[in-house]
Amino acid sequence: MTPETEPIIREFRPGDEEAFRTLNEEWIVRYFVLEPKDEASLNDPHGTILQRGGRIFLAVRDGQAVGCCALLAMSPGEYEVAKMAVTESCQGFGIGRRLLKATIAAARAAGARRLFLETNSKLTPAIRLYESVGFRHLPAERRVPSPYARSNVSMEMYLVGVTG
Repeated sequence: MTPETEPIIREFRPGDEEAFRTLNEEWIVRYFVLEPKDEASLNDPHGTILQRGGRIFLAVRDGQAVGCCALLAMSPGEYEVAKMAVTESCQGFGIGRRLLKATIAAARAAGARRLFLETNSKLTPAIRLYESVGFRHLPAERRVPSPYARSNVSMEMYLVGVTG
């Protein structure tokens, strides 16, 4: 990728469903297996993410989606960062960082106080990225059971000061 083909970050649009599914399937099946919760969100991003107050961002280069990241509404002031993917041929160019920063900015603008995410310890580059923008590991005693068998790392980021 060259600077001339720098991707734009934009909101999910009708017609982006297949790109969202393909980008996520690429990394999930490379390292793990698709699980029922994956199938639900990848088969129906409108019903499982967007209509529940979430958002999806895409990185698009030359008309092709090369990355994505979802922001899932969990409870008032809390969102989950999920379904983050950058196609393998475009990794290492800062696209994931740009997507993640856009997602964090959107959460902040929506009044989020806390962001949460789950990942797997074998996804070291992703964990380093999350740490570099301010996510911190949840201690074992604060982890809640995950709907994903592959989840063995939980992280959070507070966007505003916590009182009480």
